[in-house]
Amino acid sequence: MIGRLTGILLEKQPPQILLDVGGVGYEVEAPMSTFYRLPALGEKTTLHTHLVVREDAQLLYAFAEKRDRTLFRELIRLNGVGPKLALALMSGLEVDELIAAVQAQDTSALVRVPGVGKKTAERLLVELKDKFKAWESLPGAAVPLASGPAAGGVSHTADAVSALIALGYKPQEASRAVSAIKEEGLSSEELIRRALKGMG
Repeated sequence: MIGRLTGILLEKQPPQILLDVGGVGYEVEAPMSTFYRLPALGEKTTLHTHLVVREDAQLLYAFAEKRDRTLFRELIRLNGVGPKLALALMSGLEVDELIAAVQAQDTSALVRVPGVGKKTAERLLVELKDKFKAWESLPGAAVPLASGPAAGGVSHTADAVSALIALGYKPQEASRAVSAIKEEGLSSEELIRRALKGMG
């Protein structure tokens, strides 16, 4: 089991990251909550990982915090929740928002996530309630990255739209949500974060 990787960040194209670890490039998938905390390309970073071995593929999922990886592992243990849906949940909601939704049994927070209908949301909340009793919500636990002015706004917009589509949103929804953000000079990660909030 590969539990942690430390290396140079070569590419970040949500939901995929390419990390150079001693000359070997590891392709990993990560939720947006991890992308928000990544350093600039060429910088060194450490990611906590979870390896999924299937008949047709070996997939590595990466997280900025151990707590995020623990949540991912709890989610994929649930009936009907695969890695893709778990990443979508963790991209649409921060860990603390998800914990708060479970504690309040609030389905509205979950149904905003692509692939989660009302019945699925209700089932997830019931199944997660007991598991989350030991979890505490830590306000401000998520540390957003400081992002400077971004060059090449068009490519950031395209990256944000393609990332939202990869998360399960329809192309029209994705481009509408990104187009609605009027602020200029935002990084693709910041555009995705604002678009996801706007879709709520």
